Amino acid sequence: MRIVLVGPPGAGKGTQATRLAEKLRIPHISTGDLFRANISRQTELGKLAKSYMDAGNLVPDEVTIAMAKDRMEQPDAEGGFLLDGFPRNVSQAGALDELLQTEGIKLDAVLDLEAPEDEVVKRIAGRRVCRNDSAHVFHATYSPPKQEGVCDTCGGELYQRDDDSESTVRTRLEVYHTQTEPIIDYYRAQGLVVTISAMGPVDEVTERALEALRSGK
Repeated sequence: MRIVLVGPPGAGKGTQATRLAEKLRIPHISTGDLFRANISRQTELGKLAKSYMDAGNLVPDEVTIAMAKDRMEQPDAEGGFLLDGFPRNVSQAGALDELLQTEGIKLDAVLDLEAPEDEVVKRIAGRRVCRNDSAHVFHATYSPPKQEGVCDTCGGELYQRDDDSESTVRTRLEVYHTQTEPIIDYYRAQGLVVTISAMGPVDEVTERALEALRSGK
């Protein structure tokens, strides 16, 4: 299957993308991973992207699209892929359509993860990360540490990242509503959108997504 995954920050896209890609045996293509891989390997696209990022500017759509195109042409993506974080706006969605048409292929579905805005803010703003190891993550409500402010694993200090503050989360949501959410209508006009609730246990959301993809509803 060839799938685009969309949803607001905090809807669990990263978690579900990894799980769904594994279940469907297709590569998970994340925009963040694409940037990191190209910059790490010092590809021409990576160098170009880094020049914009170092200057504090947004990386142009054409650079992101070129990275995605290169990744989708790799052998492991021949049978399908799951795109996470791309396309990010209607312009990129149109470019993706053109790219796929050139290859004689098309998307099978656009999976839209829905979550109430207040829940999204609660999920992200409650996150606490260990200063010693950022892989040690807790949540003030859903998975609190045994001792407030102290990492259960290594005893390090837990803190809230700047981009996890409520004000920052609400700004990110506004950007999502303005820039990314319109692609849902763009794809709905093509009959590709499958919407599910992102609420509930992770396993239940994964099964809900798989069932929706199979049934096309």
